[in-house]
Parts: sequence; structure tokens; C-alpha cells
Amino acid sequence: MSFLDHIRRCNNADLSQFEPWFVGAHRAGFVHRGFAADILQASGLFERSRDVWHLDPRLDTPEKRTAEVHAFLLGLRAGGHFNRLWREERYAVAPAEGTPFLMAMERSAVPWFGVRAGGPHMTGYVRRADGLHIWVPRRSYEKPTFPGQLDNTVAGGQPAGLGLHENLVKECGEEASIPPELARQAKAVSVVGYWNQSGQQLKPDVMTCFDLELPPDFTPRANDGEVHSFDLWPVQRVFETVRDTVEFKYNCNLVLIDFFVRHGLLSADDPDFIPIAAGLRRLSPPRRDDDVRSALTPVA
Repeated sequence: MSFLDHIRRCNNADLSQFEPWFVGAHRAGFVHRGFAADILQASGLFERSRDVWHLDPRLDTPEKRTAEVHAFLLGLRAGGHFNRLWREERYAVAPAEGTPFLMAMERSAVPWFGVRAGGPHMTGYVRRADGLHIWVPRRSYEKPTFPGQLDNTVAGGQPAGLGLHENLVKECGEEASIPPELARQAKAVSVVGYWNQSGQQLKPDVMTCFDLELPPDFTPRANDGEVHSFDLWPVQRVFETVRDTVEFKYNCNLVLIDFFVRHGLLSADDPDFIPIAAGLRRLSPPRRDDDVRSALTPVA
């Protein structure tokens, strides 16, 4: 493995397999051609025209769209879709900066509709005489997604109607028992974006990266069952584990690579420095002829 391998792994989407869907004039996401043919065609909520899907225009308010699409998704759930992943948590459908809030959608359905999601991902670190250390959690072995893998210190999806910093403070208490007065000291430092495909699901996600310097005498504690354990690792151990293995949840690697870049752990003279730094923020849709490998490989 390498840092570039992790970036490529997160950016494996082939948009030639997908078609966009719109709410009015706004592109809300992308649906896989197979999923669209099987599910959307008979839904009564979507119409296809020239390789583009449109949500029924009679749904002319966010409230109407949210209610009707949710009823549709409940029907899919009753038919066996989403398995154990149904969350009863809604994400905002507002796919680009400056795009108005279009509707809210059940979290487990969002990747099936290629809707941009995200949330806060925080690196909690400690300064010691021998250098930086990072608190590394291991995900619960009972989680339905990526059980037992390593994770960012605190991370969570972004529900509709909640601010990012507010959500981070909540997640800090739930996942790591970090009190609000300490969690509020976390600083938003960057974003990480990627286009990841898993079968018929698409995640064009943007994660907001936070840093929080924790007191040397503070120890995070698992609180809500999401985390199996926390361990304090020297930053070099985290660096090497990310670089050489797949022990961390796939997208969490990108947040840590961003931390390494910002804290000077990756030399500017490294031949991969520029493609790594640029590859962490893939916010626009990949072109259908875009080769992620060549796009992230420096030209000789």
C-alpha cells in the first residue's frame, strides 16, 4: 500500500455506469443504470428523459419531496433493501456548495441515489516530549459496517438540520466521552473529498476535518457502543500503519493523510507530495474518460 493507493481506492467511481437525477434545475445525485431500471422505472416518482432522471415536479417543496420519497424508501425496505443498515436518520439533499436544501433522505438510501454526504472527522492528538501522539479508536466488532477496523478519533455522519461543529460536539460525547467544553475547542482545518463506488452505490462525499489537541492526562472512553477501544499511538506508528496497511476504515485514511500533510510529516520533496495533496480534494465529478490513476500520478 501507499498513500496514493488509499486515494485511488477511495476514487474508484466509474460514472459511465450512472445517470444523474434532478430536482427541478438542480442535480441531486446519480443513480446506477441497473438500480434505475429495476427500481426507479416503476416508482411513479421519477421520469427519465435523455439519460437523465427527474423527480416528479408536482413535489414542489422540500417537505413534499421528503415525505413522498421516504414513503417510497419504506416500501423498498419492506421489500428487503438496505438490510441492517436502515438508520432512521436523515441526510440533507443539497449536493453542492450554495445549492438550496432540496429535501431530506434516509441515510442508508443516500449512496443508492449518489447523493453527496459527509460529516465531521476529528483527529484528537496529544503533544508529548517525544512528539505527537494520536488517539486511535477501534470500531466495535458489532457494527454493521467495517467492524473492528481502525477509525478517526471521532467521526460521524451529518444529519439534516444540525451544524457541523454542533454535530462534532455531540459525536465527541457519544463516541469518546469528550466533554462539550473540550470538544468545542476542535478547529475545522480542511476538507477531504472523494468519489467512491461500491457495486450500484456511489458516495461522492466530502468530509470536514477537525483537529483537537487533547490534554496529556485525558483518556477517551467508549460511550455508545460504537467504539471497541481507544489507544494512544505515536504519530509515526499511525503514519506507517496508514502508509503500509488497510487497517483503517477506507476513507479515514484520507483524513489522516491530510493531517500528515498539514503537520509536516510528509516532505515537500517527496515525489508524491503534489498528487497526494491534490488527490485529497476531489470535489467535482470525475469525467467519464478520467483515469484516476493517471490523474493522480505526476507527469514526468
